[in-house]
Amino acid sequence: MNQKLHKNDLQQNENNELFATYDLGCSAALLTAGFELITLDRTNQRKVRFVFYRTKNIENVADDFWADRLKQKSRSYWDNIKTLKNRLYSNE
Repeated sequence: MNQKLHKNDLQQNENNELFATYDLGCSAALLTAGFELITLDRTNQRKVRFVFYRTKNIENVADDFWADRLKQKSRSYWDNIKTLKNRLYSNE
């Protein structure tokens, strides 16, 4: 999570190496499933994009989240929501 990516890096890697979503709940589910959050993309002033490394099964986990098929530990999921909110409101 410490790696900083520049806007140009995000655009160049977006289709191949990165997975991004604007959704807080999906992002918390991905963190809970063990995927690595790289950065918060704040280029859009109205919303923040959560950027992850595109690794095996990340799309499947996101799809399962949206289809309400994902089973996760509720406490871990809630802790990750709080962590993401803290990052959203900090000046990173």
